Parts: sequence; structure tokens; C-alpha cells
Amino acid sequence: VQLVESGGGLVQPGGSLKLSCVASGFAFSRYSVRWYRRAPGKECEMVASISGSGGATAYGDSSKGRFTISRDNAKNTAYLQMNRLRPEDTAVYYCNTKPGCLGQGNQVTVSS
Repeated sequence: VQLVESGGGLVQPGGSLKLSCVASGFAFSRYSVRWYRRAPGKECEMVASISGSGGATAYGDSSKGRFTISRDNAKNTAYLQMNRLRPEDTAVYYCNTKPGCLGQGNQVTVSS
């Protein structure tokens, strides 16, 4: 079982980034996918989740209205589109089928 995040980097406030999460080694479409993040000095925070079929989504308070989670089961890939980014969105972002900040993660830095 493996999920690998990509697409992070440095972006200016107000900008956008799209994270990808490529899965392998399991029946991807049967599992919900969750994006979490951990900002420096802060606890792990749920960003968004999506059901196996993609028909149900949920968002944390800080990401509602700005972030969109999606998935393409044919490509074993989940996405997190992040718009109107703020400096407080700076964090390591993790995708997984389980809750929590697990795995290597992908750094997102929002700064001018």
C-alpha cells in the first residue's frame, strides 16, 4: 500500500496549487481518501476527505470554500485543488486512506 503526494511548492498569497496523490498496491476505489496537514508548531488538521466513489466530500473549517477535493479512480489518483491560498495554509500536506498526518507528505509554502 502506497500513496505518494506531489504538486507542492512555494506560492504567493492569493495563488493556487493542485496537489496530487497517486495510490498503488490496493483497490483504490474502495477507500475514502483524506488530506491532512501539519503547520509548523501546530497539530495535525483534517483538510478534506472524499468517498471511494467520489460522491461524498467533507472539508475542514479552514479549507471550506477555497479547497476542492476530487479523485480519478481510473488513474488511482486523488487531488486537492487549493485556491486563494493564505500564509496560514503553509504546512506539510498528507494524503492517506486513514486519518492523521501519515507518510512523507508534501510541503506547501505560501509566502510573498
